Amino acid sequence: MNRRALVTAGTGGIGLETAVGLAAAGYAVTVVGRDAERGRSAVERINAVGTATEARFVTADLASLSEVRDLAGRVAADGALSVLVNNVGAMFDDRRVTADGIEASFALNHLSPYLLTELLLPALRAGAPSRVVNVTSGSVRIAIGRIDTGEQKGGYYGLHAYGRAKLANLAYTLDLAERLKGDGISVFAADPGGAVTTMTTGTMSSSRVVAPWLRPFWPLVHKAFQRTTSGTPAQAARSSVAAATDPAFADRLGLVVGPDGRPLSPPRRATDPRLAEAVRTLSRRLAPPTDGD
Repeated sequence: MNRRALVTAGTGGIGLETAVGLAAAGYAVTVVGRDAERGRSAVERINAVGTATEARFVTADLASLSEVRDLAGRVAADGALSVLVNNVGAMFDDRRVTADGIEASFALNHLSPYLLTELLLPALRAGAPSRVVNVTSGSVRIAIGRIDTGEQKGGYYGLHAYGRAKLANLAYTLDLAERLKGDGISVFAADPGGAVTTMTTGTMSSSRVVAPWLRPFWPLVHKAFQRTTSGTPAQAARSSVAAATDPAFADRLGLVVGPDGRPLSPPRRATDPRLAEAVRTLSRRLAPPTDGD
C-alpha cells in the first residue's frame, strides 16, 4: 500500500521542495494550492522524482474555513494518510479579514492548519505510524500580546501579527504532540530558517510591517534579516522533509526540527501550558472541528 502525504501550499517555494523530497522518499504526494496552472507544473516536477503513485493537485483556498473542511473531506475519502505537512502561511502588509470574519494572518497561519489537522486525525490514525509537520518561524519570538482573541488589540503590524499566529500554532503543535501520545501519530514543528521567498523579498521590505517603536531601527534589522534569509527554498525544506521522514524521530515527542534537520529547543513561551489552553479554547471557538465542539 502506498504511503500518502499531503502538503499544503505545495505548488511553489518551500512547499513544492518539501513535496519533491517526500516523493523522492517514496510517498504518494498530494499538493494543495489555489492556482491550477501552478498545480500542474508542481505535479510534473514531483512526478519527475517520485517512485510511488503519481502526484495529485487539489485546489483550495485555505484562508476559507469552509474550503478547509471540504479539503479534509476529500482527502479523508481517499483513506489512510501517513504524512500531513501544514506548510501554508502568509504575512500581509495591511490588515485583512477573511470571509469568515477573522483576521487573515491568524486564519491562514494558525486556524487553517489547526482545523485541517483536527479533521484529518481519523485518516492519520488509519495510516499510523503517521506524522504531522507544522511549519513554524523564528518570528514567534517577536509575538506580542495575549492570545485569547483572534487579533491583537491596537494597530495592525504584519510581522507581529504573523509572529503571533505562528506562536499560537507552535503552542498548538506542542500541545497536540502530548495529546496524541500513544495514538501512533507523531507531531513535529519544522523551522525552515531563512530562505528567499516572495514574503521575505516583498512584504518584509517595508518598515510598515513592524510597530512604530521599531521602525527607526528597521534598516539595521532588515539588513541583518536579509543576511539570514539568503537560503534557497530547497534548503529551507530540509526541516520539513526530515521531520516527516527521519526514522531517528520515530519515538520523539513534540520536537522542533531545525534547518539542519536537527532538534531545536522551542521558545519557552510556546511551552507555557496557559498559552496552550488559551490557544485550544480560542481555536475551538473560531474553528470548531465538530458540530458540537
